[in-house]
Amino acid sequence: MKALLLSAGLGTRLRPITDAVPKCLVPINGKPLLEYWLENLSKVGIDEFLVNTSYLHKQVEEFVNNSKFKDKITLVYEDELLNTGGTILANKEFFKDEEFMIIHADNLSFCDFEEFINSHKKRSKNCEITMMLFNSDNPSSCGIVELDENDVVQKFHEKVKNPPSTLANGAVYICEPSIITFLESLGKKDIDFSNDVLPAYMGKINTFLNDVYHRDIGTIESYAKSQIEVLKYIK
Repeated sequence: MKALLLSAGLGTRLRPITDAVPKCLVPINGKPLLEYWLENLSKVGIDEFLVNTSYLHKQVEEFVNNSKFKDKITLVYEDELLNTGGTILANKEFFKDEEFMIIHADNLSFCDFEEFINSHKKRSKNCEITMMLFNSDNPSSCGIVELDENDVVQKFHEKVKNPPSTLANGAVYICEPSIITFLESLGKKDIDFSNDVLPAYMGKINTFLNDVYHRDIGTIESYAKSQIEVLKYIK
């Protein structure tokens, strides 16, 4: 399995930190976010990574070139941001005909990633995506899902005031290669995964609950919390 580590965004909610550091490289307990992902996913056998860059891309390139994982990483620069779906489509030859993982590299997760992969392998026959879920401590700021008895997504509630639960989309996915055919059918370059793709797959999204740790390192508050929380999960 290959993985896309999305690393091109501006990280505006993390300013002023991201005025000087790209959000995928902000340090959590002294280690860049991107490095956590490379370490955790390499341990479960993922050995090819696509890392897209744009904002402060020279820093990301320098990090990769000095990383022990550099031989596993393909870097792609985006002069204009393509959004998640657009990046997948622009690099469809990298993914070829294999299932692949999508990760927003400004998140931080610890879980049994092997079980995450196994969940996708054991998914219902009609499902083409497996979505990582977590229980949010601030559900009104997240995309909350409703599931059926087979843990397949039936409804989304995106950042609503009174969400029906705390079960949130972690924006970590495993996709079947058939997704690329769907992306091609949209006929555009800039494709938002949440708005353009997920609604079309309602009833076809398997889920996996990360009950260990998941946090969107998207705000100063969540960034500060993560510095302490991460101590439980590192050796």
